[in-house]
Amino acid sequence: MRDEPWRDPARPAEERVADLVGKMTLREKLAQLYGVWLGESTSDGEDGVAPFQHDLVAPDLNWPELIKNGLGQLTRPFGSAPVEPAAGAARLAGLQEEVMAAGRFGIPAVVHEECSTGFMTHRATIYPTPLAWGAAWAPELVEEMAATIGAGMHAVGVHQALAPVLDVTRDVRWGRTEETIGEDPHLVTTIGVAYVRGLRSAGIMATLKHFVGYSASRGARNFGPVAIGARELADVLLPPFLAAVRAGAESVMQAYADVDGVPPAASHALLTELLRDRWGFEGTVVSDYFGVTFLETQHQIAANPAQAAALALAAGLDVELPNVRAYGTPLLDAVLAGDTSESLVDRAATRVLKQKCALGMLDPNWESPLPATVDFDPPEARALARRIAEESVVLLSNDGVLPLRDEASIALVGAQADTASAMLGCYSFPQHIPSAPEGVAIQTLREALAGEASFTYAEDGEEAVAAARRADVCVVALGDEAGLFGRGTSGEGTDAANLRIPGVELLESVLETGTPVVLVLLTGRPYALGPYLDRCAAIVQAFFPGEEGGSAVSGVLTGRVNPSGRLPVSVPADPFAAPSSYLMPPLGRLNSASSVDPTPAFPFGYGLSFTTFDWTDAIADGFTVSVTVTNTGSVAGADVVQLYLHDPVAQVTRPVMRLIGYAKVRLAPGESRRVSFAVPEEVAAFTGLAGKRIVEPGVVELRLAASSDDVRHAFTATISGPEREIGPSEEREVSVTVG
Repeated sequence: MRDEPWRDPARPAEERVADLVGKMTLREKLAQLYGVWLGESTSDGEDGVAPFQHDLVAPDLNWPELIKNGLGQLTRPFGSAPVEPAAGAARLAGLQEEVMAAGRFGIPAVVHEECSTGFMTHRATIYPTPLAWGAAWAPELVEEMAATIGAGMHAVGVHQALAPVLDVTRDVRWGRTEETIGEDPHLVTTIGVAYVRGLRSAGIMATLKHFVGYSASRGARNFGPVAIGARELADVLLPPFLAAVRAGAESVMQAYADVDGVPPAASHALLTELLRDRWGFEGTVVSDYFGVTFLETQHQIAANPAQAAALALAAGLDVELPNVRAYGTPLLDAVLAGDTSESLVDRAATRVLKQKCALGMLDPNWESPLPATVDFDPPEARALARRIAEESVVLLSNDGVLPLRDEASIALVGAQADTASAMLGCYSFPQHIPSAPEGVAIQTLREALAGEASFTYAEDGEEAVAAARRADVCVVALGDEAGLFGRGTSGEGTDAANLRIPGVELLESVLETGTPVVLVLLTGRPYALGPYLDRCAAIVQAFFPGEEGGSAVSGVLTGRVNPSGRLPVSVPADPFAAPSSYLMPPLGRLNSASSVDPTPAFPFGYGLSFTTFDWTDAIADGFTVSVTVTNTGSVAGADVVQLYLHDPVAQVTRPVMRLIGYAKVRLAPGESRRVSFAVPEEVAAFTGLAGKRIVEPGVVELRLAASSDDVRHAFTATISGPEREIGPSEEREVSVTVG
């Protein structure tokens, strides 16, 4: 048997896979194109994880029948119900043995899991949400986190991560804002690529999602139609995906949305012409859960499952997740009837099997790991989660009340202060799986602060008001409860009609006492703060900071942690006005032609510190800009130097300014460091009148800034020569050095 080319590890992957596909029957090839989700129907409660879940997954799956021809993927064996780590690894190894024994070729299944806030399984470290990664402005920490997450997944036999989310948020009312990294494509790109690198270093395949347009739905409704122009798609939403593909991401997940009437799952232009032909992507495209079936049942562009399967396969979608529905018997019938070509099945199967070959799954004696003991939440992972949480907390305002004084009498009020789930996003295991236990130790803000300060706690109502009245300062904790599809105030399918702070009535009651108020927000999105800018003594923002979030926020309140987070999204002023990104052309800003003021309460990139920083000796030499940053205060801290591009005149309207580079500079008191940015001309590229990405000659301005609204130094530079078109391989990033 070893002399068969496909079994020989010494042969090239292309040769091995071609030999294997040539030996497979149509049914065996189709079996590589779908997953199986075991146990979900009995473990997820009456509502399940998703609204259509129980309609689309058979309650009694015939496992032996499903695997008799092999199997492409196993869906979330760790992430569907609480399972002890070692027991889960043993069960998975047993399932893989059954898959290998059932199929004629003995090929195991790829195992995928979610990991947007850590390995989404029982007893695993729960890290801050992606929006908090954006707030930390620290790609190196995100890469370390992803490597740690990936190592835990790899140790128990998981191969593919359904992360990172590279959607650029366009309207923060969207429930999945907490899963995004922010509203700026450069910030999303740098953090997202770091996450991909970290996963790949641990041997885990990254899956980029959601490709593309999902975050730009009308009215910020999940699963809503998307009406955007080609330039917004090309210049705002696509760049993070291109960068992650160039960084080696192995998989892409299609977006649910229909984009200008075409669902990405059925878009040959998107999944083949752009992703593969122009970008050179060679991995697999997997469906978001039930995404192929939705072509029939939701988008109504297919009359039956066979048509839905044929559309998706022809577009370039290789693997149906989470369970077989369209890519099984319906696709088989379509091929046999001549309605779709077997060559398309061969194409998808080849892509799947190349990945399995790279993972060693075609090699003789492959085995799923069987560790005797597994610790998904070791001390070093908790320490990393704490550091990311600390660096992600954003101090929005402070009249001097923070850090809290030792001698001050403090009242802590609000249910969120004593609720562990206030720290967790919807893709953490306890919030994602109904009735799941926490599984890991999670300190509430009340518990964490008790170790650092003396205070009186009251949850709500008159007791809270009375506690505030007696205190020198009152800390009010408000925020979201993450949950899927309306089971909370933030999360997938939990969109907001307005941006009024949840539980704001308590804040109003406490403010009326006249006691200085520190507002702490534990949320999955920014909420409108215009009414409270002048009424709160301080405002602290944390975006679902994870299992160590209580310690991080407590540290900021007491001064143990010097806040260094910066906003990855603008904070709106008016709770009832449609929010907007800072990436607006001139007409998107305040003007006399409209009575609506879109100016945010706090701009993108903004954040305060307990120390002070001076920026001196700023100089430019063409497209190289540098500045010296000095910590002029008495405590160690970190400043974020941001570089923006302003294009005064272009052939199409452009954002007034857009982020092109940044550096988080950590400094001891009195310490100075030099920050330099080398800007390739290609960074100024945009989609021109002809619909091509171009570099246009002319004058541009490079702006050193502390936020999108706080420019410290500006320099002009000239792009000379003729207008030129650039391709995907010619896109460039700013090079940053901190010396």
